[in-house]
Amino acid sequence: KDNFKMRQVIKGFLGEGGFSIVTKCRNTKTNEFVAIKVNKKPPEILQQAKKEILILEQLRGLDADRCNIVQWNGFFLDHQRICLNFELLDQCLWDYIEDRKNQGLPISEVRPILHQLTNALSHLGSVGIVHADLKPGNIMVVNRHKCPIKVKLIDFGLACPASKVNPGGCEGTVGYRAPEVVIGSRYNEAIDMWSLGLVAVELATGCPFYPGKNDYDVLKFIIQTQGQPPDHVLDSGYQSKDTRYIRLKCLDDLEQLLKIRGCWEKIQNVFVSLIKQMLALDPNQRITPSEVLHHPFFNPGLSKSSPCTDMSSTGGQNLVVSQQPSSCKRERTQKISCSSQNSEEFSQQEYMAVPLRKPGSVEGFFLLEGVFPSHCRSLLAHRESLDCWGGQNSRGTSNSCENLKGKKSLKR
Repeated sequence: KDNFKMRQVIKGFLGEGGFSIVTKCRNTKTNEFVAIKVNKKPPEILQQAKKEILILEQLRGLDADRCNIVQWNGFFLDHQRICLNFELLDQCLWDYIEDRKNQGLPISEVRPILHQLTNALSHLGSVGIVHADLKPGNIMVVNRHKCPIKVKLIDFGLACPASKVNPGGCEGTVGYRAPEVVIGSRYNEAIDMWSLGLVAVELATGCPFYPGKNDYDVLKFIIQTQGQPPDHVLDSGYQSKDTRYIRLKCLDDLEQLLKIRGCWEKIQNVFVSLIKQMLALDPNQRITPSEVLHHPFFNPGLSKSSPCTDMSSTGGQNLVVSQQPSSCKRERTQKISCSSQNSEEFSQQEYMAVPLRKPGSVEGFFLLEGVFPSHCRSLLAHRESLDCWGGQNSRGTSNSCENLKGKKSLKR
């Protein structure tokens, strides 16, 4: 393999993807031009390259020319890179369509291309392989100047055995993913047929059929054009961890929950009515603050409701309530103790007090050098004794402090 590597002379650059670059090379011994796919260095990409080799090994039993699949000539190592050797083909279908000024191909030319690609998928299915990334960029024209046109399927970097698919994984390229892939359902070889259907439309029209930038766009286009996927596809989609403590099939079941907890029936009905208006899916139909203030829920006549009690029984078939309320509790913050000695004074430029006209929660601000809490000594320098850490989010931290001069508790 080392001798094979030494015989390859790079003659040109053919393209680059997220996982690899492809170069045009000449074998100095045979004088034959080949395409070398050089995988990039990151460990996860190298692992993916090893999986591709396993797939290519399985496909070696097929006749590449008869099955319309790219001929693989083996691999070699270049330091930490895995290099795959393929036959050199002419151009991908994207470039082939672009040469026609994106006007689309005549149906007489679409027919043989579609037949050959279907033949390729048929043979992949015979050995239980899902390509999972079928698109015009992964379909190569063998020689654009020969007629009839001949194409081959390339790039098995995302291919996998049909028995080892990964539901929920983002397989393929956005715009060519089947609905079951988009929603995270279990899939099989049928996803390649979906992609081929989109390729066929693109060949005939010159334009991508579902040119979405993300899965939301693609799913929206699919529903607008073909309707919603069947329930069994939607129901089998990727199931994320359900973190809800109350699981209802509809908002009307809130009445049942409140009834179980001992709320007065009249006020619970009005309350659920208000919640349904606040949670309207259509923002144009959602209730406004002024309308909420005038909602019957705030009618003084409803104040004589019975107090709610802790739930002590189950709520029926459609209602599921978590029995582990302790998991709902937020963690208490830890108290931090810092010394106020040996602190440094702020310069005039570092401190700017901004008094407010209205008395309230904000009494001014000052600037700290560094980031709290590693530089809390700068905070203490302004006569502030840090009592405890109140909390933190992505924008900052909240702290309870005592002004050593005025003995006044403040929140910073």
